[in-house]
Amino acid sequence: MTIELGGELPPEVVLVTGMSGAGRSTAARALEDLDWFVVDNLPPGLLPTMIELAGRTHGAVPRVAVVVDVRSLAFTQDLLSTVKELRKRDIKARVLFLEAGDEALVRRFEGVRRPHPLQGDGRLTDGISRERETLRAIRGEADLVIDTSQLNVHQLKARVIGFFGESDEARPRANVVSFGFKHGLPVDADLVLDCRFLPNPHWIPELRPLNGRDQPVSDYVLSQDGAKEMLEAYNEVLKLTIEGYQREGKHYMTLAVGCTGGKHRSVAMAEQFAERLRGQGVEVHVVHRDVGRE
Repeated sequence: MTIELGGELPPEVVLVTGMSGAGRSTAARALEDLDWFVVDNLPPGLLPTMIELAGRTHGAVPRVAVVVDVRSLAFTQDLLSTVKELRKRDIKARVLFLEAGDEALVRRFEGVRRPHPLQGDGRLTDGISRERETLRAIRGEADLVIDTSQLNVHQLKARVIGFFGESDEARPRANVVSFGFKHGLPVDADLVLDCRFLPNPHWIPELRPLNGRDQPVSDYVLSQDGAKEMLEAYNEVLKLTIEGYQREGKHYMTLAVGCTGGKHRSVAMAEQFAERLRGQGVEVHVVHRDVGRE
């Protein structure tokens, strides 16, 4: 693959892919709202041509988002090879992968009464399983994975805008998610932290109706043996991880902080980690996934 730009700077490129029904179209619309030039369902083999044409616009098309799905022939092999080749040529190409659990995907497909593109003569879940296996390799190459299982279109749009909106590109970004283990792990987590060793405020009557964002709960959690020590120790791990990610050209990280129900301990600790990350110059977005699910 050869990309000739005639001396022009190549555009910034984001490849939007992921599970059918996980929100690719919503993510694409969010990027359009940020003035990205969006191309839907472009075969991976045509991406170099697209970049070459954008690079010849004298800066009129500085950012290109390409939506790619399993309808493209030889999807995995072509897309993977294209991504690797772009990165070898120092073209800023990032992969955004939209993920969702099987239950959420089934509910969405049944809601619009459409078959899955890989379903064939089988069941809807068969198509989802085939697609998940097909996308396994490119998911591993993704710079950013967003689990949309419990996001509505407005929340997903806000998440995409938060990651790709105007900001200092050299500045690392982190998504800090609190969650409850009983509701399942966030599938988009890069790092998972377990706070279940701390005493549970759920068993204190006056704290039970509150959550970790409320000061009495936060004070209680942080006063427990090991809480501050965990914050300090894991903060050092986060520093090393973020520095390593930046050396590898990855500017996004998702930290998942869990407790049993996702209401008290994980929320309080997630807020503390977010505060420390901001103090290190990291751009932070906080999501308390399971608050209100009890």
